[in-house]
Amino acid sequence: GSVADDIGLQVGDELLAINDNKVEDVIDVQFYSAEEALELLVRRGDEYLLFEAEREYHQALGLGFAHPTFDVDIRRCNNLCEFCFVLQMAPKFRRTLYIKDDDYRYSFLFGHFVTLTNLSEHDWWRIETMGLSPLYISVHVTDTEMRRQFLRNPNAPDIVQQLRQLAGWGIEMHTQLVVAPGWNDGRWLERSIRELAELWPAVQSVSVVPVGLTRHHKYGMRPHTPQEAAVTLDFVTALQPQFQEQFGVRFVYPTDEWYLVTGRTVPPLEAYDEQQLHENGLGLVRMFLDDWEGVKEEIGDWRLAHDGQPLIADYQSLTLVTGALFAGVLRETAVEFATLTGVNLHVLPIVNERLGATITVAGLLMAEDVLRQLAAAEYGDLVVLPRVMFDHPDTISLDDLSPQEMANRLNCVVALADTLGDVWDALLGVSSVMVAPEN
Repeated sequence: GSVADDIGLQVGDELLAINDNKVEDVIDVQFYSAEEALELLVRRGDEYLLFEAEREYHQALGLGFAHPTFDVDIRRCNNLCEFCFVLQMAPKFRRTLYIKDDDYRYSFLFGHFVTLTNLSEHDWWRIETMGLSPLYISVHVTDTEMRRQFLRNPNAPDIVQQLRQLAGWGIEMHTQLVVAPGWNDGRWLERSIRELAELWPAVQSVSVVPVGLTRHHKYGMRPHTPQEAAVTLDFVTALQPQFQEQFGVRFVYPTDEWYLVTGRTVPPLEAYDEQQLHENGLGLVRMFLDDWEGVKEEIGDWRLAHDGQPLIADYQSLTLVTGALFAGVLRETAVEFATLTGVNLHVLPIVNERLGATITVAGLLMAEDVLRQLAAAEYGDLVVLPRVMFDHPDTISLDDLSPQEMANRLNCVVALADTLGDVWDALLGVSSVMVAPEN
């Protein structure tokens, strides 16, 4: 059993200290519990209890926490970036969507990108002492004055100095540059990439991300035109061979959106150098396409095993819901899917009415927009929704609807999917995320 089992900790206990070290988050817990001899100070109701334990090599601590941080729920951001999603949110959403987080602990634990503009001496001490690596850092532009304007924070520290300090401590970093036309593109972008490259191998990667703006955004920033996007994409990919020669990796990576906006084919998997930056929109389209190649073989094998007979499914016509950005890729593959399975497939790109048509990714679709636009279409026997729409611990959409509520309102079976493999599973009736209407 775990240490917690051995000493009889209970659900609801509050861990205050390990070996006389106050714990403020799960990072402290991991760090201070690495000893063999442990003393845990716990508050249970009104009582303070001290537990002693011998932790065996490789023995699990066995503690789960309601929140990863115990002192405050999450560190707030002190910048006012024009492209900040929270500042551009429409009114009347759930409260948590208006929290601007910029917490270095979430960067270490979950890969959230942070700006490093709000760190205390104590925070820096922890990063150094505990070796919090890798960290994910929003640089945007390396020039201090320009970055202060970009973040709309006149007190933002010199980011290059901060990165140098981290590099000196042996901390690995993944960086991102969110690029806005006429702001930090062109020569600023070139300079930023070059200055970050000087910190290789501590700086492991630079993701170049196009700015995203909702219809609620104020001020003068705007999205890229396809022509501008093509210029930036060409510029970034032209740098890759030099870095490949110098570092053995491409180092700077344009996110998928650049390829989709310009209508170009995403590069093969090796162009991503095994960087695990999918959360930042890097390589997801390539993974989807490569996955589809495997699914085609599965469908072929199934047909061979069933003497080429057509698929006898409960669902003869399907609607695949997606954002406008991904619709082109999905349409091309859906045509092949329909040919191989004999099922009627319709791809429905949803216009994001709530946040504005400039927001084209599936992860930010609103359930109400989806329901309204499905109602105006013929949606068939099965509606397939992007799983990423419900990327919340409670599996609800940004506007608080569950897949079950959507199935009820459509009076139709709903499946959640990331890939066409998930759609194939749904057709075979083996999908783990299918919801039938309750009525």
